[in-house]
Amino acid sequence: MAQVQYYGTGRRKSSVARVRLVPGEGRIIINDRDVEEYIPFAALREVIKQPLTATETVGSYNVLVSVKGGGYTGQAGAIRHGIARALLEVDPENRGTLKRAGLLTRDSRMKERKKYGLKGARRAPQFSKR
Repeated sequence: MAQVQYYGTGRRKSSVARVRLVPGEGRIIINDRDVEEYIPFAALREVIKQPLTATETVGSYNVLVSVKGGGYTGQAGAIRHGIARALLEVDPENRGTLKRAGLLTRDSRMKERKKYGLKGARRAPQFSKR
């Protein structure tokens, strides 16, 4: 018998996370590694669990994630966004709860490009009077 799966894609900065929710006991597996092993910071692990906590579904789904690009923070934000989108597929009634918590909005802040004549996006070369 085919197992029910729910999918969601999350993005943040340069990170993209493909999330799959499978009915289970609440394990979170990121790139074939346990969440504690993959993300060393407890605060970021809490960020990942926010959508599950908001909808009170902690422990009812196994979360399988494939994430690429960026660093720990960007990846954690992308995973959070992906889980929130997958929870919408599970039950459209969750929309209000997730929306109020701000978990469905994609964080559009990106790195600003470097401009010519400058050393960075805004950093100008050192000024000297003489």
